[in-house]
Amino acid sequence: MEQALPDSGWRGSPELWLDAAYQALIDGGVDAVKVQPLAKRLKLSRTSFYWFFKDREELLQALVARWRDKNTGSIVRQTEAYAESIAEAMLNVFDCWHDNDLFDSQFEFAVRSWALQSPEVLAGVRAADRTRLEALTRMLVRFGQGPEAADVAARTVYLVQIGYISMQTDESTAERMARVAGYVTIFTGRKPKQRELDRFFARRGFVPSPATP
Repeated sequence: MEQALPDSGWRGSPELWLDAAYQALIDGGVDAVKVQPLAKRLKLSRTSFYWFFKDREELLQALVARWRDKNTGSIVRQTEAYAESIAEAMLNVFDCWHDNDLFDSQFEFAVRSWALQSPEVLAGVRAADRTRLEALTRMLVRFGQGPEAADVAARTVYLVQIGYISMQTDESTAERMARVAGYVTIFTGRKPKQRELDRFFARRGFVPSPATP
């Protein structure tokens, strides 16, 4: 019979260590994700880390898995969400770009920066790109676009957003929301209806000014 371990509060938890690793990655890049600094940040002993992770490499793999599950998973789920039209389907995807709980842009930037120095992480990023583009293409095909047109449109949508992230574009919420209808029209060939925009704005807690489409 397996014996119960003593109270592990003094060791933290896998999630606590992973949260600290995530913040270190965001703040200082992958070189900042090291056991001793994380232990100091958490005010825990260095040895307590090894209750949960075999070594630093296992922690880094867990970070990549968290990024993949959150960012890629959210895009795929949003492409599969119910929508009455192709415009509303695109607005579902746009939720990712405006909701950090769905898609973490800082995490995305940090992982892509990390990939510049790690062939393994780069392979994971490229696999994620393929998965996301395939999901966007399937969504557009579902709403009547031909495979070739859907492929081009999916790449346009996705590469624009990755450009936003890579360039660390700084726009106010009002500026980004004012461009939403135009982006949807360009990406889908269909202008969103006002009720579709209203639902999107409501999800984001945004009240447009009279000048906002």
